[in-house]
Amino acid sequence: MAALFFMVTMALYFAATVTFLALLLRRAEALSTVALSLTATGFATHTLALVARMVGATGTSPPSFHEALSFFSWMLILVFLAVEFRHRLHVLGSFILPLALVSLVSAAALPETVPTLQPVFRTLWVHVTLSMLGTVGFAVAFVAGVMYLIQDGLLKSKRFNVLYSKLPALDFLDELNQQSIVLGFPLLTLGIITGAISAEFARGAYVNWNPEQTWAIVTWLFYFVVLVGRLTVGWRAKRAAYLTIIGFACVILTLVGVAVKSSGAVS
Repeated sequence: MAALFFMVTMALYFAATVTFLALLLRRAEALSTVALSLTATGFATHTLALVARMVGATGTSPPSFHEALSFFSWMLILVFLAVEFRHRLHVLGSFILPLALVSLVSAAALPETVPTLQPVFRTLWVHVTLSMLGTVGFAVAFVAGVMYLIQDGLLKSKRFNVLYSKLPALDFLDELNQQSIVLGFPLLTLGIITGAISAEFARGAYVNWNPEQTWAIVTWLFYFVVLVGRLTVGWRAKRAAYLTIIGFACVILTLVGVAVKSSGAVS
């Protein structure tokens, strides 16, 4: 049943992504209604897929990277729906839905199970959940940064087209960028700490300096510098947008490293 809900969710997110992308080029409000309906329905089936997966899980098996990516996609949609409910920011879906879809497709391409591991399983679940929540914060900061640069470019070139009318004000995007980092950084920090604790129980060392751990630490240091720069030095606007895009590239490299290790572990 979980697999069926998962496939239906992918189909709905794909349809919503196409509709949201079309919304960037057209003024038709009917498209936003259709896109939101598809997204909300997909979120419902995605929730059912996650619940069915949890119910069907046996014992205290550790989370797979398939489940982590699926949860990441689910959280992205949850954040989008929350922002949409508060600000009626339809255009955000044109950037969030593609990310959620790519995450879900990547999850589908990965094994749904992993070999039995030795760490304290509850700690590992906490590590994965906190790390994914932190990643969601950075993903939203990345989206806000991309939208900021697009809107800034349209303003400077005086291209007041359909896309310009749909994108939020630069101040709003800058604030969204900062708030997302402020929320994501502590969650990533806690995720790294709980991951180190799990590694200590599993391998007798808090840090093994494997590629995924190294990239996670590099990502943490990068966002630490960005956060300090934003809150103390006053880094804002375009500089912050570029930095969060670079930071999210570090996040992607970390996730790719974990995905490659996960695939190789079951091959």
